[in-house]
Amino acid sequence: MVGQNGGAAFVLVYLLFLVLLGFPLLTAELALGRASWRGISGAMRELAEARHRKFWSVAGGVIFAGNFLLMIYYTDVAGWLIKYSGDYLRGVELMGFSALLKEHGVCAGYLFLAVALATAICSLGVQNGVERITKVMMLALLALLGVLAVKSLTLPGAMKGLKFYLAPDWGRFFSHPWKATFDAMGQAFFTLSTGVGCMTIFGSYIGREHSLALESAWIIAIDTFVAFLAGLVIFPACASFDVDVTSGPGLIFIALPNVFAHMAGGRIWGFIFFLFLSLAALTTIVAVFECIIGGLIDEFGRSRVKTTLIVGLAVAVLSLPTVLFDPVLGWEDFIFGQFWLPLGALMICIFVTRRCGWGYEAFSAEASAGEGMRFPAAFEPLMKWLVPALILGTLAVGLMHA
Repeated sequence: MVGQNGGAAFVLVYLLFLVLLGFPLLTAELALGRASWRGISGAMRELAEARHRKFWSVAGGVIFAGNFLLMIYYTDVAGWLIKYSGDYLRGVELMGFSALLKEHGVCAGYLFLAVALATAICSLGVQNGVERITKVMMLALLALLGVLAVKSLTLPGAMKGLKFYLAPDWGRFFSHPWKATFDAMGQAFFTLSTGVGCMTIFGSYIGREHSLALESAWIIAIDTFVAFLAGLVIFPACASFDVDVTSGPGLIFIALPNVFAHMAGGRIWGFIFFLFLSLAALTTIVAVFECIIGGLIDEFGRSRVKTTLIVGLAVAVLSLPTVLFDPVLGWEDFIFGQFWLPLGALMICIFVTRRCGWGYEAFSAEASAGEGMRFPAAFEPLMKWLVPALILGTLAVGLMHA
């Protein structure tokens, strides 16, 4: 999206939406979890005003279901990344991306591997599994990303790509301003996993000694830092080998393998790059699995191991259509990104700002409780009026492109 929408121009608009939308919505999800010690469905049912409790319980269930929708196509993508990193490591000839999509058995096998890894990690528990293993994966991810950024910036012609990335091209941005703006808004939702209650379960694990506003600020800062570094890897490398940066999703699976094929030591650099992406995808899958597992344990009281196995099996089976039928993945991605995420974000925003839900005063008090920054008072009118208006705009654009 950065490549298609004017480089730094898109990045600046995206950063604006991280502040206007990402920060308050992320804080809202964390606050819902900590105040109720439950996932999104249980949190809405418990915290809602009594007369409207049934409605919000159903709304929470709809929001929660979005996590399954995300997993039944995201695990397929993670499988592609794992396969490419393994092929680079073994030094075998890379299968072309179009050819890979036709190998349904191969794609299914790597999808099941991604699901199995997430299931095994989550079955160990929050501290011994999710927290301990994702800490290692994240540290490895950051180290790999740092090495790749240094390598990319030292390639011949890299400065051309760096200029594209850091110097705003407002002409390209304003050639399709509505699409570019709403792409930036949608990415702000997607990158922080807001809108499906995923962060609510993690809020339920945070003690009251920490200010949630401060926690949100840290999450956004680290997430943005990783994304920014990824740009420092991709755009200088593309400029160095004259690769079109507007090629969309194919940039990762088609264009960049061509870069590595012509780069000295390309096999090693390709392995490091796709290993980095695999770790990034797996940490996301583990996080969403934990959201689903934690929410189901809250609702049904089953053991963690049994619930984890059920979730892993359900995701594996439900994901098969994305492997077997090519259009399904695109449909699911569109429905999730253009409708489910913004609709969920809108319901969460209304819930934490209106008396029929939890109410702004209760939310603000929970978000500010603990050591660190308080939730800014200036966000009250933004959350009550501007944020819902922007989300409705996202939904309208989604309908126009349906």
